[in-house]
Amino acid sequence: MATKLGDYLRKLRLSNSEVLKDMAEKLKVSSAFLSAVENGKKKIPASWRQKLQEIYNLSSEEMENFEKAIMESSDVVELNIKNTSSSNRDLAISFARQFESMDDKTSKELLAFLKKKQKQEE
Repeated sequence: MATKLGDYLRKLRLSNSEVLKDMAEKLKVSSAFLSAVENGKKKIPASWRQKLQEIYNLSSEEMENFEKAIMESSDVVELNIKNTSSSNRDLAISFARQFESMDDKTSKELLAFLKKKQKQEE
């Protein structure tokens, strides 16, 4: 079953008139591995972010969509809190603890707040 990431990679290939084998060769992996990533059976290698940006000259908006597709296709989200303030660490840990039990109303409110904040920063 295709993932958001798989859909993104497939559209990227097709917009460049490529088949699976072409993109796989550019990424220096087998077609089977690329297919497994597209179908959510393998995790996307971290190095692909930069490789795909360079190979396909992705714009900032395309990179943002790419990152979003990666996140939406992942079962696990890693958050590096090593160089953050104590209050941001507390926030991240508290959020992680409450995430699975959070109701839809609270989720929507938090998402709306974060989107508003992001727009203000742009």
